[in-house]
Amino acid sequence: MGEAIVSDLLTEILIPVAAVIGIAFALVQWLFVSKVKVAPERQGVPSSNNNNGLDDYLLAEEEEGGNEHTVAVKCAEIQNAISEGATSFLFTEYQYVGIFMVAFAILIFLFLGSVEGFSTREQPCTYSKDKACKPALFNAVFSTVAFLLGAVTSVVSGFLGMKIATFANARTTLEARKGVGKAFITAFRSGAVMGFLLAANGLLVLYISINLFKLYYADDWEGLFEAITGYGLGGSSMALFGRVGGGIYTKAADVGADLVGKVERNIPEDDPRNPAVIADNVGDNVGDIAGMGSDLFGSYAESSCAALVVASISSFGVNHDFTGMCYPLLISSMGIIVCLITTLFATDFFEIKAVKEIEPALKRQLIISTALMTVGIAIVSWLALPSSFTIFNFGTQKEVKNWELFFCVAIGLWAGLVIGFVTEYYTSNAYSPVQDVADSCRTGAATNVIFGLALGYKSVIIPIFAIAVSIFVSFSLAAMYGIAVAALGMLSTIATGLAIDAYGPISDNAGGIAEMAGMSHKVRERTDALDAAGNTTAAIGKGFAIGSAALVSLALFGAFVSRAAISKVDVLTPKVFIGLIVGAMLPYWFSAMTMKSVGSAALKMVEEVRRQFNTIPGLLEGTTKPDYATCVKISTDASIKEMIPPGALVMLTPLIVGTFFGVETLSGVLAGSLVSGVQIAISASNTGGAWDNAKKYIEAGVSEHAKSLGPKGSDPHKAAVIGDTIGDPLKDTSGPSLNILIKLMAVESLVFAPFFATHGGLLFKIF
Repeated sequence: MGEAIVSDLLTEILIPVAAVIGIAFALVQWLFVSKVKVAPERQGVPSSNNNNGLDDYLLAEEEEGGNEHTVAVKCAEIQNAISEGATSFLFTEYQYVGIFMVAFAILIFLFLGSVEGFSTREQPCTYSKDKACKPALFNAVFSTVAFLLGAVTSVVSGFLGMKIATFANARTTLEARKGVGKAFITAFRSGAVMGFLLAANGLLVLYISINLFKLYYADDWEGLFEAITGYGLGGSSMALFGRVGGGIYTKAADVGADLVGKVERNIPEDDPRNPAVIADNVGDNVGDIAGMGSDLFGSYAESSCAALVVASISSFGVNHDFTGMCYPLLISSMGIIVCLITTLFATDFFEIKAVKEIEPALKRQLIISTALMTVGIAIVSWLALPSSFTIFNFGTQKEVKNWELFFCVAIGLWAGLVIGFVTEYYTSNAYSPVQDVADSCRTGAATNVIFGLALGYKSVIIPIFAIAVSIFVSFSLAAMYGIAVAALGMLSTIATGLAIDAYGPISDNAGGIAEMAGMSHKVRERTDALDAAGNTTAAIGKGFAIGSAALVSLALFGAFVSRAAISKVDVLTPKVFIGLIVGAMLPYWFSAMTMKSVGSAALKMVEEVRRQFNTIPGLLEGTTKPDYATCVKISTDASIKEMIPPGALVMLTPLIVGTFFGVETLSGVLAGSLVSGVQIAISASNTGGAWDNAKKYIEAGVSEHAKSLGPKGSDPHKAAVIGDTIGDPLKDTSGPSLNILIKLMAVESLVFAPFFATHGGLLFKIF
C-alpha cells in the first residue's frame, strides 16, 4: 500500500498555518481598504464616530463637480444608515435563530442519546463489529457540540461579511471619483477579506474541533468523524435561515422600490426620494453577502464532513493514517494559498484602466484559480496520499490509486468552471441570450417573461451534464469518497469565488450611495459598470453554490445509506418510490413558500412607498426627506416572520419521514429532492439574472440595439423592469435557498441516521 511522503506531524502544522495565512491576508486586504482617506481633522468636518465603529467622514482626493465636503458627509451618512439597518436586522434574526439553535441542539442530544437508551457502556462499532466504540450517549454529546460550533461559525461568517461590505461601500463610491480602476480594487479587496476570512475560519474551526474531539475518542475514528458531521449540519441550518430571511428582506425592498419608483413615478434607481431605497441597499448586504457567506460555508463544511465520514471507515481510518485522513483539509489549505496568489493578479499584477476590462478581470480570476488549483491538487495527492489505499464502497473496500483521487478532485474543480461560464453566458448582457430577452421587451412584459423563462430552462442543460459527468467519473474511480472530494474540488477555490461574489453587492451599494449623495454622472457611470459586472459574477457564484450542493448532497446521501445499513435503494419498492415522488415535490413547496413570502412583504412595501409619495408634501420634488425607517421595519418584520415556515419544512421533513416511515422512504425523499431541486435552482437563478441584466442592457444603452430599446422610462424599459421585478425573488430568494434545502436534508439525515436505523419506521412497524 505504501506510505504518504508528508508525515502526520507536518500535516498537523501545515493545515493551521494555511488557515492563519488566509486570515492574515484578509487583514492585510482590509488595511488597504481602510486607507481610503478618512480625514475628520479637515477644516469644517467634525470628528465623530458612529455606533458601528465605522468612520463618519470619508474623503477622496478628487471630486468632479459638487462640494467635496458635502458629498463626503452625505456618503458617510448613507453608509451609516445602511450599516445600522443591516446590523439591526441581523441581530434580530440571530435572536430568533439562536432560540432555534438551542432547541435543535437539545433535539440532537435526545435523539442520538436514545439510540442505546442513554447508555454509558461501550458498544460494538457499526462497521467493525469486533471492535468496541465509544458509548452512544457521548456520541450524542459531541454531535451536539459540533452542531453548535458549525452554527456559530456560520453566523460569524455571515456577520463578518456584512460588516466588511458596509465598511467598503462608501469607500468604493469615493474611489470611483479617481477612476474605475481604483473603485474596482477597493470593491474586490473588500470581497477578498470576506472570502479569505470565511475559508480560513471554516478550515481552522473544523481542524481544531477534530483535534479536541480526538482527546476523548482516541483510536475510535469511526465515532469521532460521525460526531463531526454535526459541524456541517450546524453550518447549513444557519445558512438556510440567513438565505431565506435575507432573501425575503432584500427582495421585498427591491420590488417595492422598483415598482413604485421606476415604473409608476419614473424616478431613477437608488434615487434618495424613494422611501424604500435604504431598505433596498441594506438588503444587498443581509441577503447577497451574509446569506451567501453562510451558504458557501455550509457547503464547505458538509463536503469536508462527508469525505471525512467515508474516509474514517476506509483504510485511512482503519490504519489511523492521519495525513490520508486529512486529505480534504489539505486540499482546502492548498486552496487558500492558490486563491491568495490569484487575488494578486486582480489587485497588484494587472491594473483596470477602462470599463470594458472589468468583466474579463473577474473571469480571469476564475480561470487562474482553477489552473493553479489543478497543479495544487496534484501536489497534495502526490505528497499526502499513499500510492494505493482502499475506500469504503457500500460494504466492500475498493482499491484506489492516488492519481485516481487527483482526477476526482480535478473533475469537480473543472465542472465548477464549466458551470460558472455557462451561467455567465446565459446571464451576461454581452451575449445573445440576454440580448434576445431585452429585445422581447419591444412587445411588452408578457413576451419578456416568456423569453426569460425559456432561457432559464435551457440554461439547465449543460450544468446538469457537467454534474453528471463528474459524478460518473468520480464514483467510478473512488466510490462515494470520490464524489465527496469532487464537491470539495468545486469549493477548493471558495476564497476567490466569494471575493468575486461579494464584489457585486458592494459595487451595487456603491452605485446607490453615488446616486443618493448626488455625485456626478461620470461617477455613477463607473459604479454602474462595476455593478453590471457584479451582477454576472453573482450569478456565477450561485451556479457554483448549486453545482457543489448537488455533489455534496449526493456524497452525504451515500454516507447516510451506508450508516443506516441500507443494502440498496430500489425505486421499485413502494416505500422508496413514495419517498421519491414526495421528495421531488418538496422544492416546489419550498419555492412556493418563499415566493409568496416575498410577494406578501413586497405588497406591504409598495403600499407604504405609495402612501409616502401621496401624503408627504414635497417628497417627489426633493424638498422633503422620506421616512426610510418605516420601510426598513416592514422588510425586517416580514422577513423574520416569513422565514420560519420554509425553515421548519426543511428541518422537520427528515425527522418526520425517518421516524415514522423509516430509512428506505427517507432515502427516496433525499434522492427526489436532489434531482428536482438542482434543476429548479439553476433555472430560477439564471432566469432572474437574465431579466436583471436585460434591464441593465437597455439602461446602459451602449450598443445601437440597446439604444433602440431605451432610454430609461420607455415602454420596453418598463417591460424590462417588470421582468426584473418578477425575477428578483427567483434569483435571490427561492433559487439560492434550494441548494441549502437539498444539502441540509441530506446532512440532517446522516446525523440522525443511528436513531432512524434503530427506532425509525414506526408506522410500518405498527401496520
